[in-house]
Amino acid sequence: MKELIDLYLAFLKIGAVNFGGGYAMLPLLEEDLNKKRGWVTTDELMDYFAIGQCTPGIIALNVSTFIGNKRKGIAGAAAATLGFLTCPIMIILIIAAFLTNFADIPLVQNAFAGIRVCVCVLILEAVIRLWKKSIVDKIAFVIYAVIFLLMVFAGFLPVKIPAAVLVVAAGIAGILIRGHKEAAG
Repeated sequence: MKELIDLYLAFLKIGAVNFGGGYAMLPLLEEDLNKKRGWVTTDELMDYFAIGQCTPGIIALNVSTFIGNKRKGIAGAAAATLGFLTCPIMIILIIAAFLTNFADIPLVQNAFAGIRVCVCVLILEAVIRLWKKSIVDKIAFVIYAVIFLLMVFAGFLPVKIPAAVLVVAAGIAGILIRGHKEAAG
């Protein structure tokens, strides 16, 4: 029971400051859950983000659920998910109940302008961490370059390729290229 409460409280704290989506949350998760608590490795965290990107729903919520499940099964998944959702739901309910035209309040506009800058930094930090853990050899770089170019030039392609298809294609490419390399070497 104590570990379920710990899961709930850990994700309550993270959910309370999760502005900017899942990738902005990566440094927070790595600091708290990897370095401080030792609940996940950095590689596991990267895997959870990759899976969270491919599954329906919010990446940050999916990652919370995966980590909770790893720690204590379905009860852990529920505790982590509820912990992550508690603050955002409370904030939304308070805003909806008491404030009309919330986004038009200058104080709120100024706060969100500052928060957006911070979110950019958090996402950049996440990108740098993902880069260091993911681009480990020439094969990974080639897969990265192809996917990156497909995303950059997506507007010029005759068909829009969904991000999930690119993730699956990158996974298949990794399997085929690395499998061929291992079989040959």
